[in-house]
Amino acid sequence: MPSAPPHRRPLMHPLHGLLLAWPVAMFPAALISDITYLQTAEIQWTNFSAWLITGGLLGGGFALLWSIVALFRHKGSARSRTGICAILLVLTMIAGLINAFQHSRDGWSLVGATGLILSIISSIFAVAAGWIAFAGYREGRL
Repeated sequence: MPSAPPHRRPLMHPLHGLLLAWPVAMFPAALISDITYLQTAEIQWTNFSAWLITGGLLGGGFALLWSIVALFRHKGSARSRTGICAILLVLTMIAGLINAFQHSRDGWSLVGATGLILSIISSIFAVAAGWIAFAGYREGRL
């Protein structure tokens, strides 16, 4: 059942992967919820988006903290990959926080083009961070 040779191990700690799964899942789900709201005008979809964005920010914040700690522990190419992941998570958190403020506004047009664009940006950054973090392997001792 081993998926990698014994001398190679994942770049990321398994708990970091669990934390990173939150923004990777929740920001695209908020994007889908925003698109659904724009198609149906059912206000409950904006509530779903706001909850999903909040959950993505919570889990993403812990994943970002873990990435910052891992950045100081890794060396070489693993450090650069962890740094890129941390930068993408910072960008995700910034776009997600602005998006949360946009979704917390009052009124029927609170999502609109701005909310949709922010959801797209935060989703792209979150998926890119997950892609880079889950794709990396580092050499271990034999």
